[in-house]
Amino acid sequence: MITKPILELFYDAAHIQRWNDHIRPQGFTELDKQAQKMITAYVIAKYEETDKGASIDWVKLIEGGIFEFLHRIVLTDIKPPIFHKLMSEHGKDLNRWVLGQLKNKIEQVKGDFYYKFEEYLNNPDYSVLEKKILKASHYLATNWEFQIIYNLNSNVFGINETKEKIENEIEEHYHLVGVQKIGLGKKTKNFLDLVSQLRFQKRWAHSPRLPETSVMGHMLIVAMISYLCSIELCACKTRIRNNYFAGLFHDLPEVLTRDIISPVKKSVQGLEELVKKIENAQLEEKIFPLLPLSWHEEIKYYVEDEFESKIVENGTKKIVTSDEINKNYNKDEFKPLDGEIIKACDHLSAYIEASLSISHGITSHHLREAVDELYKKYADRNIASINFGQLFEYFKPNN
Repeated sequence: MITKPILELFYDAAHIQRWNDHIRPQGFTELDKQAQKMITAYVIAKYEETDKGASIDWVKLIEGGIFEFLHRIVLTDIKPPIFHKLMSEHGKDLNRWVLGQLKNKIEQVKGDFYYKFEEYLNNPDYSVLEKKILKASHYLATNWEFQIIYNLNSNVFGINETKEKIENEIEEHYHLVGVQKIGLGKKTKNFLDLVSQLRFQKRWAHSPRLPETSVMGHMLIVAMISYLCSIELCACKTRIRNNYFAGLFHDLPEVLTRDIISPVKKSVQGLEELVKKIENAQLEEKIFPLLPLSWHEEIKYYVEDEFESKIVENGTKKIVTSDEINKNYNKDEFKPLDGEIIKACDHLSAYIEASLSISHGITSHHLREAVDELYKKYADRNIASINFGQLFEYFKPNN
């Protein structure tokens, strides 16, 4: 069951400021860092899979990312050096406490989510490669932030010690091909640098809002909600993977076009289709050249027709409904992807963003109109047996 508390937990990360004892630019929230980490994890995992023939358990990678995200939310007030020291000496006790704090909020999630979380934290032999990839991604995302922080804080006491620690941790992961590629500072790093600009693209730019969220943070929220929906549907592994990463990349073209809001797209007949053509052309020109050719088909599957449910049958992409996927195509061989669900998760995320701000007393006619319109659109609506009406009801203002 997808509960209100776990969705609220996701948004707690939008309030958490990183490097809050340093001079820093806007956009350094825990939510954004975790999003950047998971995009980096995708890149590293793909290199391990394609260049080394490693067997990646993509569902464990996704779940590990969510587990570490939730773990960090609970322990966020602890400074990293202290956090790592405490974990090395009292890790089991801290993990037990974290699980206790989260149990009532997550134990109703299907797929043995809570027990997998417990296993992930306490069993060093569980998901070994995926943990290494996530740890490397964590330090690479941290280092990306630090390169900006360092320039603003070069005279701060201890800054060079922090620099050395981060660099040493990255070096520990040089056995991973993706870390080596990023370290070269060429195409792979350029891709991640480009995508990371989405951390600074503010959503709802025309309206005050609390908490503020970026396009990148929003992408992670959509990915995680898509994962929860997939688990509710007892989705096959490939469907879980596709739904998560399609959610994570669904706004990727906006790094090139910025966030063109729906009312603008729909204001002129044919404009929405033209924008989509421009986005696809920009992807081909600017983004795909930065990625290995063997990845292009998968990325296109995620970002083209991103809100259409689809499968691959006999080597050909086929548009279907998520209900049809439930009935006939919920098997790895069909590479199912629930674009309808991702679209609903995208709208749910926007609805929660607006509703939370209103509940905090920060509102505008833009937010109220969005809340009213989206609530009416999804009231009593089910998609592939997911009761989105209930999910929207959770966050109805004054509820």
